Amino acid sequence: MRLGEILVARGLATVEDIERATERQKEHGGRLGDNLLALGVLTAEQMDGIIHATPQSPRSIAETGIPPNSLLGLMMKFMYLQPRETAADLVDALRLPLSVVRTLIEDATQKKLIQALGGAGGGIGMAAQIRYALTDRGREAANEALSRNLYLGPAPVSLPAFQEQVLKQRITNEVVDQAAIRQCFANLVIPDHFLRKIGPAINAGRTILLYGPPGNGKTSIATRVSKIFRDVVYIPYAVEIDGQILQVYDPTVHTTAVNKEEAEELASREIKIRRDEFDRRWVACQRPVVVVGGELTLDMLDLSYNDEAKFYEAPMHVKALNGTFIIDDFGRQIVSPEALLNRWIVPMESRIDFLKLNTGKSFYLPFDALLIFSTNMAPDDLMDPAFLRRIPYKIELYEPSKEDFRTIFAAIAKGCGLTLTDEVFEFVVRELERNKYHLAYYQPKFICDQVLAACKYEGASPEFTVDRVADALSNLYVHIKIERGE
Repeated sequence: MRLGEILVARGLATVEDIERATERQKEHGGRLGDNLLALGVLTAEQMDGIIHATPQSPRSIAETGIPPNSLLGLMMKFMYLQPRETAADLVDALRLPLSVVRTLIEDATQKKLIQALGGAGGGIGMAAQIRYALTDRGREAANEALSRNLYLGPAPVSLPAFQEQVLKQRITNEVVDQAAIRQCFANLVIPDHFLRKIGPAINAGRTILLYGPPGNGKTSIATRVSKIFRDVVYIPYAVEIDGQILQVYDPTVHTTAVNKEEAEELASREIKIRRDEFDRRWVACQRPVVVVGGELTLDMLDLSYNDEAKFYEAPMHVKALNGTFIIDDFGRQIVSPEALLNRWIVPMESRIDFLKLNTGKSFYLPFDALLIFSTNMAPDDLMDPAFLRRIPYKIELYEPSKEDFRTIFAAIAKGCGLTLTDEVFEFVVRELERNKYHLAYYQPKFICDQVLAACKYEGASPEFTVDRVADALSNLYVHIKIERGE
């Protein structure tokens, strides 16, 4: 990712700012960052923070942190399995700088693993235009590398580099103020007591327990909390640990920091931005959000080894590092709450998580994630007092007041093209209370959806009637008895 894209993603500059800086760069020279500083778009402190947080491109094989033979084996696999013939092809595959790839090519040539075939058009510099092919010895080396593992992707980063990067981009680096909290929940009816408690909990970056009756927005709130962060974090494609490969980046979990529209806008204006020496083995992403529910088992919190591919996939909580990890429906997993909580004691208290390879090698990763437990069960039934003390933020969500329920109901109805009348509202509240059901945040949406479905079936325009609402209530709860009146 380029510097300009990172700045746009973090909200520190606009596309127009980048365009002005590149125009100034053409006239005065210098780096893009220097020109942004000169224009007053950024402060020196902001620029230093970005440079410090962004992995810098390695200038040599030693600076990659990966053994030369591992990189050479990966290069051989690419040349054996894909049409990667030039240095430019290998730069793109390995995500390493041209200078490092040239060194690998020279080493492979000296070892008679590859041979030059001739020139190819285009590429990065003259060396990039030379085509290379594997020799018989090179094909043997590629097969030997494939016997170790079938990983075929960007070059991995070292474990120390991963550990250091996680610490650099801690979630507590971001300060979430009251305005950001209110904006996050602007279109929801949220009680003030919740806003007062959730703000400090987010800024602390420690464990949060959300509990209360079902259907009152615990999951929605937890997910919204995760979206409040703006920083860009860097996720490695893969990490090498004691000769083993751990794949971390997951496109189903990690969202790239620059959205498609911003990238297209930069491209449409023909803004040429240099790569600024950033390490392409890392993906610039939004802070990740991982939600697991009743399907969670203890095995899912360990490394997943693929016997055929012979490399590991990171567990979900590792993919959530520097982001938010939400355990929804806590207490309804196959594994007991006690066993699951015991798994989290060390990460919660020491902020370190220990993992083990199949070889028996253990290693640690900093555990930096906002851990949120969400449950509709009573906390005292799930954990003992000693463990409850280890959760510094416990926030109860209550059922809405009648006034809040009316506000929610009216807003959802309006969005569905329905008009909430006093008659319909009082009928819903009366029947719920008469059947001893509490008001809940999810009920209005359920009722509106049911009424719309009934109107569609009847070929009628969207409209509340007592009969349609009564049918909706009878579908809301199994044993509810509705008095429809006259």
